[in-house]
Amino acid sequence: MNNSEILFLYDAKLTNPNGDIDDENRPRMDYERSINLVSDVRLKRYLRDYFINKELEVYAGQVDGKTVNATKRLENLFEKYDEKINLTKLPEPAKQWMLDQLIDVRLFGATMPIKSEGSKGGSLTYTGPVQFNWGHSLNKVSLVESSSITSHFSSSDANERGSIGKDYRLYYSLIAFHGLISAKRAEHTRLADQDVQLLDEAIVRSIPLQATRSKVGQYPRLYLRVEYNNPEFISGDLRDYLRLEEQEGLRSVAETKVNIDLLVDKLVQVSDQIEKIHIWHDPALELEHKEETKPLTELLPPTLQEKVNSLEGAKV
Repeated sequence: MNNSEILFLYDAKLTNPNGDIDDENRPRMDYERSINLVSDVRLKRYLRDYFINKELEVYAGQVDGKTVNATKRLENLFEKYDEKINLTKLPEPAKQWMLDQLIDVRLFGATMPIKSEGSKGGSLTYTGPVQFNWGHSLNKVSLVESSSITSHFSSSDANERGSIGKDYRLYYSLIAFHGLISAKRAEHTRLADQDVQLLDEAIVRSIPLQATRSKVGQYPRLYLRVEYNNPEFISGDLRDYLRLEEQEGLRSVAETKVNIDLLVDKLVQVSDQIEKIHIWHDPALELEHKEETKPLTELLPPTLQEKVNSLEGAKV
């Protein structure tokens, strides 16, 4: 396996991309820059739910529809293991079997506190080879001014009328995530190349499929995974090389154009380090390079095009 860097863009129209429970569930914001934020935990939840829908085992999931602690989750998992084991003294073959079952631990890692009656318990820690920084909007965003909603049901038996609540949303946000895949850490969690291919698929497909009432209106627009041939090379945050033609007042993807001149220059600069460029691009998002607007694969110079692996088969 090789190191990779990920650039992922999706947009959110009239939704709340990531509510802040410390701020009445308003969208997470950097108010000084007027950009909204989305935690890596939110993104990983979309991916985990996608894996669950494909009937894959995940560690950070429920047991029989109920939320349980880490010990109960592992006890449930090891019911499928051939031998009876002590969770606080897992032998190496049992640890490897566990990792082979849990796709989210192989990708993102986990800390597993284990309780034990009659002893001090224990813990297992795996640092994930796949890590994302917090996402942020590339454009300046604004909150929908009308936020009050009504409910048919009253908040208490004493009230004869329905209750009134708040529903905070953004008009439009083009959100960008940066991520890394560490080949060295992949050895520790037994991450395989086919797992990374599944990650490619999940990132492109999961968000619209996992929509809830506050998340309807979110769609992937661009996914780029740059795979390197040098195990000690990382290029840096690829979001720094994107420029929006208009940063304020956007309401839809039809009004959005991203200039990628700097991104293409950067990829050309490090092309000797690149093994492959895995690309998925929704043509609804206009990308501009040297005043031309085309699909991303056609905007790249021939030296980069020959390294492209199109992920068009992962259409949502």
